[in-house]
Amino acid sequence: MRTSPLRSFVANSQGLSPKALKAKRARDLAAAKTPIRKAKKAENQRIGQKSDSDIHHRPDGSTVRVSIKNNRGEFGKGTRT
Repeated sequence: MRTSPLRSFVANSQGLSPKALKAKRARDLAAAKTPIRKAKKAENQRIGQKSDSDIHHRPDGSTVRVSIKNNRGEFGKGTRT
């Protein structure tokens, strides 16, 4: 039984072989379960997402809620190169 090329594209947009895709998914899952990543996820859930603002991550590691326009526009500096 053959699968549709479109179907494989949806599940595998990087064009990986089935073996490589399985290995990538295992690596991604392992990375998501590290203690550091779990702590970051928990922090983001505590902060909470709102539809009217973004969370800006400062260089010192702290976060502050700012307007979407400012956060995504680099505070008037435009996009970085």
